Amino acid sequence: MILDAARLSLANLFAPETRRVFWKVLGLTVLALVIVWFALRESFIAFAWPWLQGVLVPDLPQWAGWLTLIFGILASIGLALGLALLLAPVTAIIAGFFLDDVAEVIEKRDYPADEPGTALPLGPAILGSVKFLGIVIAGNLLALFLLFVPGVNLVAFFVVNGYLLGREFFEFAAMRHRPPEEARLFRAKHAATVLLAGLMIAAFLAIPVVNLLTPLFAAGLMVHLHKALSRKDPGFTASSVSP
Repeated sequence: MILDAARLSLANLFAPETRRVFWKVLGLTVLALVIVWFALRESFIAFAWPWLQGVLVPDLPQWAGWLTLIFGILASIGLALGLALLLAPVTAIIAGFFLDDVAEVIEKRDYPADEPGTALPLGPAILGSVKFLGIVIAGNLLALFLLFVPGVNLVAFFVVNGYLLGREFFEFAAMRHRPPEEARLFRAKHAATVLLAGLMIAAFLAIPVVNLLTPLFAAGLMVHLHKALSRKDPGFTASSVSP
């Protein structure tokens, strides 16, 4: 089920119907990442770098000035790592504005006999995306802390992003056809399947350059997965869940 959904989503990336959305998402993602990079860099230069020079360098002998260069290199690596950790929330917030475009194309082309989904109103969509942005940032800060724990670091990256991205994209896809509370309950009922699909999104996110297409891939994957799970569990409603 998950592999079929991933295969269909990959094919959807380059389909003529989604080409317009493809370029919009790619362009906005690159633009957002450039802005984030410059914001991180300028913040470091303005606040952290003067402190490092003032605290660390004066206590060193003259011949050790080259350590400033090492600190600069380490800082650049740290900024790159910070940008990598912010890639997940950046792609998630952008996807919040384009999931409905992707979903509409997929539903019309691959599920023409089904009732079409309904896009979320702009207000709730923005509020949900901003709320999720905070959750993803907090989750990735935890993953950053766990990077220093041997044997846990990579697992933390995949589990945190797999869970958070899987949950967000699946609920977005589900809420096109279900009330928000029912969409959350449906996701919770199939939590293991959604997590496995989320881990696939996290793996996609870990591929350099290709990961810029994460929003499109994740949106398509979860639309197909929601359709498959809905066919497997046709009688599910919020009222069918025991209190």
